[in-house]
Amino acid sequence: MRKVAFGVGFWIPWMGCAAFCVALASPLSAQTVADVQLAVLQYRGGGDWYANPTAVPNLVRYCNEEMGMALSEDVPYVDVGSPDLYNYPWIHMTGHGNVVFSAREADQLRSYLEAGGFLHISDNYGMDAFVRAAMAKVFPDLAWVEVPFDHPVYHQKFDFPEGLPKIHEHEDLPARGFGLFVNGRLVCFYDHECDLGDGWEDYQVHRDPEEVRQAALQMGANLIRYAMGGADGL
Repeated sequence: MRKVAFGVGFWIPWMGCAAFCVALASPLSAQTVADVQLAVLQYRGGGDWYANPTAVPNLVRYCNEEMGMALSEDVPYVDVGSPDLYNYPWIHMTGHGNVVFSAREADQLRSYLEAGGFLHISDNYGMDAFVRAAMAKVFPDLAWVEVPFDHPVYHQKFDFPEGLPKIHEHEDLPARGFGLFVNGRLVCFYDHECDLGDGWEDYQVHRDPEEVRQAALQMGANLIRYAMGGADGL
């Protein structure tokens, strides 16, 4: 198996059966994507990392239909300590409870993110304190920053001039998007008091109004587009 560059400084395996082109100067809609997979993070500690099983598959289908991305609809779980992390340019993490990373797992996740990977964390309610403690092991010298509303992640194909949409009530506080930045690059986006992942689920799971589901899917599509070399310099 040989590897080709995907985005800036990030490497994914390629089986060599189809053309794979990434034009960094072009919008992602003009890029050709061959069998690229996204994944969901599996972690220890007791939190339900497997929550929202229809969420990312639905988001993948939305990206394929709305942005012509041709992502694989097979969305695997990947363990935080596995070298397979590097197979996925974008990884989703969710749950309701405790999150524990060993020192080796924290090192592995940090290396993945520093190499160009992207982690999206969606607090499914009740994991905020645990996420912050776990990610402090990954980047002990970094602090969470509220991502400004003019950041490109909010202005990819879909425009969110006021930041994250509010998907679920939780504590009835405003939805907020926090980020960890490495050398100026957003490597981890954390939606809090928002629950994007719930908005991606099948309609019958939460019965969210269509406009709410659309807002969640659009913001999720922005996250994927940004992580995969989207329009950084808007």
